Amino acid sequence: MVGREEVVMNRTEAKMQFEHTAFGHFRRHPNAFRGKRLKPSLHRKKPRDPSPTEMSVEPWASPQDQAAAKQAHSPHDSPSQDQETFPDKVCVDSFWHEVETIQQGSGDTDLGCSRRDSRHSEEGEQEEQWLADAGLSTLISEDGEDVDKALLLSTLTKTQALAVQRRLDSYTLSRRKRNKQPPRDVRDIFSSPIAQTLLPEAENTEDLTQHSMASVAKTPLSAMTLEHHRGAPKEEFLITDIAYCEQAVIFIKQAKFPQNNSQHRKEDGTLPRVVCPKCRLGVTRIQDLSHADMKKVRQLALIDMTALCDLLEVEVKRHKIGKRKIPESTLFGVPLATLLENDQKQKPNATIPLFLQALLSFLEKKGVDSEGILRVPGSQSRIKLLQQNLESNFYSGHFNWDEVSPNDAAALLKKFIRDLPDPLLTAEYLNTFSAVRDITELRQKLHMLNLLVLLLPEPNRNTLKALLEFLSKVVSRENRNRMNLWAVATIMAPNLFLHKAVPSRLTDGAEKGQAEKAADVMRLLVRYQDLLWTIPNFLVSQVRRLNENSNRRYQFYDRRFKNLLKKIQPESREKPEKNKSELRRTVKIQVGDLVSGSMDFQLGVNTRTSDLLEHFQRQFLRSPANGKGKMRRNGSVSCPDCALYEVGGNIGEHCLDLDTHLMDLYNSNPGGEWVIKRKPNGGRGV
Repeated sequence: MVGREEVVMNRTEAKMQFEHTAFGHFRRHPNAFRGKRLKPSLHRKKPRDPSPTEMSVEPWASPQDQAAAKQAHSPHDSPSQDQETFPDKVCVDSFWHEVETIQQGSGDTDLGCSRRDSRHSEEGEQEEQWLADAGLSTLISEDGEDVDKALLLSTLTKTQALAVQRRLDSYTLSRRKRNKQPPRDVRDIFSSPIAQTLLPEAENTEDLTQHSMASVAKTPLSAMTLEHHRGAPKEEFLITDIAYCEQAVIFIKQAKFPQNNSQHRKEDGTLPRVVCPKCRLGVTRIQDLSHADMKKVRQLALIDMTALCDLLEVEVKRHKIGKRKIPESTLFGVPLATLLENDQKQKPNATIPLFLQALLSFLEKKGVDSEGILRVPGSQSRIKLLQQNLESNFYSGHFNWDEVSPNDAAALLKKFIRDLPDPLLTAEYLNTFSAVRDITELRQKLHMLNLLVLLLPEPNRNTLKALLEFLSKVVSRENRNRMNLWAVATIMAPNLFLHKAVPSRLTDGAEKGQAEKAADVMRLLVRYQDLLWTIPNFLVSQVRRLNENSNRRYQFYDRRFKNLLKKIQPESREKPEKNKSELRRTVKIQVGDLVSGSMDFQLGVNTRTSDLLEHFQRQFLRSPANGKGKMRRNGSVSCPDCALYEVGGNIGEHCLDLDTHLMDLYNSNPGGEWVIKRKPNGGRGV
């Protein structure tokens, strides 16, 4: 059952295990974990104002994860086939059967011939495109101002800045080879007065790394490895407060210690529970930020992913797909963005193509309990007729799903993914997704996948999430459909990682080994999708710093001019006092036609978003005067699905997690407003 692989951990386990992680010593705030070894009865401390980046010992997990964990710990459950260490022969055979089907469908038995449709970028072109995607194209432009160049650089860590510098060096070298006038020397950019004053994070990161390394050097690896006790359940901690590339630096240095050479745990193929400790600002999911801030997240994620690839020696080659004739079709072979754009004319709130939504809904109702779903092939003749019928009648509403076989529908789902003109994982990052299989450490695999998910265009990312949610439901019904996680992963991996437009080495080498590696990445996507669809805390912090720097651009100019502006127009607003034990905060209310206005709310050190929303519902929606909401049978009141948003200041718009500590949020962004609004359709549950 899938429950044995869900990401969840109770509070007591987190307290015991967090001290043994390699990053339990990473204390950006030294008092964050003081007193963890004391017994609860002796642990009496006065309330204080913790740092907003302090880790909480209680992990976060979705309600589905928590429910599955209860089943996983039941003593009456039989061992799940999902925990099989490696795929069996049936899974491997299914993998190569899918590869053969894809090759036959592409009209060529060698996917390597697709190189005529795809090419590597010319020398220097990749670096130029990379700088543009990372928001750093001004570094190579003649007319770019130093201020524009410095804004993003000011948020980078040391390792991230080094990755940028390597791309600039490579670009400069390629320009010289082509006898073109080179741009500004990279040393001029990184050694300019503005760049030097705007890279404090690099120094802080180096100090943090040295401090952490000192702690690591004093602690044997066996004390930091979660599985150092035999028979103990495997668990991993996913730390998101520190840049992933900086964490990789620590691991690489740690591996060089002589006492650690012989104590590495042998990977046995089972997937551990992964715990992500909550910081006091809560969890930020992808759909929680505005489009403007998500654009900055993608730029910063690209820089961090590139730095991580450099450290792990993962080769990243971007491919450009040549122009191809798109078949005259309404569903199959249509670019994903075009298909979604057309569907949004009928349903503005659609996040995935309507056809895919209908197909997945049908499979969830009729297919998840079907034995061998996804593995058992459908009838080729019926599938062809089914496709023609859908092309003609789907949008007219005359198509009848009752006559469709679940196996035919599953085969149609895989065909829809394969027939996309561009890979679902995009031509730029498809091979990078595949390269994750060659990374040794599970934690670093998850880091890479997390960054890659953030880099996907929104239509691709939403479609991938819908597909993974369906696959997770298939695995959860393993007792009925006989499809465990390995079985689902080995069948779906070729459909995602092989595409006729992008050359791939996925099928090179030993058959069993390649099937296992490809399926391993696929099962990581299915298994840890909730974690992968979150934005790491360090990226949110970098976006806040980037917005702050953009809001006070005049401070990057001559200091005397800045002082003159202060004298002419002194700041009338008093600076907020931080770390106050009590604070009253005005919250705006914009809940459609139900309630509008504002309310005052008293903040305490441990006040959370859930407390404020409960106060709002009790005062405005459940009061007899308003009479809003609907009465349930148990006497409770059903209220509109509202959320608290942080707007302005150093963030665009941010839907807050229920566990966000509001005093810490205020200290992090005193200039932002708080607004209670209805959550958009399709938004995350709060």
